[in-house]
Amino acid sequence: MNNYDAFINDAKELNIDITDDMICKFDKFYNMLVETNKVMNLTAITDFDEVCKLHFIDSLSSYKYFDFQDNDFSIIDIGTGAGFPGIPLKIVFPHLHITLFDSLNKRIKFLNDVIEELNLNSVGSINTIHGRAEDFCSPSKDSLREKYDIAVSRAVANISTLSEYCLPYVKVGGCFISYKGDNFMDELGKDNKALKILGGKLKTVESFLLPNSDIHRNICIIDKKVNTPKTYPRKAGTPSKSPL
Repeated sequence: MNNYDAFINDAKELNIDITDDMICKFDKFYNMLVETNKVMNLTAITDFDEVCKLHFIDSLSSYKYFDFQDNDFSIIDIGTGAGFPGIPLKIVFPHLHITLFDSLNKRIKFLNDVIEELNLNSVGSINTIHGRAEDFCSPSKDSLREKYDIAVSRAVANISTLSEYCLPYVKVGGCFISYKGDNFMDELGKDNKALKILGGKLKTVESFLLPNSDIHRNICIIDKKVNTPKTYPRKAGTPSKSPL
């Protein structure tokens, strides 16, 4: 097994105590990630220390500003990719009910294998959905519309685009937690136009360094104040081509 001392210390900086069972799951996840990455493009980051810092700890960093222990929240992870932040959150907070959503079926198969190998459905629940975010809460197919307490995303996209993908899935009273890099405030703009249109209101933007590093991150928490108009999200491809 890899040496997780630095990871454990980083997690303590986030007020998270990592148990032996969690370490076992993270180690299995890491090994599956790097092995599968040899035949499928899951991540450009495969070095053990970098995966721990840039994927595992980064995924857990939102806990500094949002208490996932508070309730058995239903969470949808939009554009989860190789399972970030959803799988690290599920490992550390097993009571959560998480949906991993991604547009590439190969990644979904990998995630299903991880869920089975790590036995992540033994407490709470976790499932996967293959598809485009625009298609599963459109006016004509709204079974998932405003069904989740929280949407999370580490996807690389403008915050206006991400909000149009994510906020329609969130219940009124819930929130969207966006993991962003250095230039987030430039994306957001001064009037938060997109958020207002979609029923959201900016609660907080927390800027910080990942523990024991000089890597800058932002956690943006957007509260869902009113129902998203039925006209959003727009048809597939439009949110990214023409952000609000």
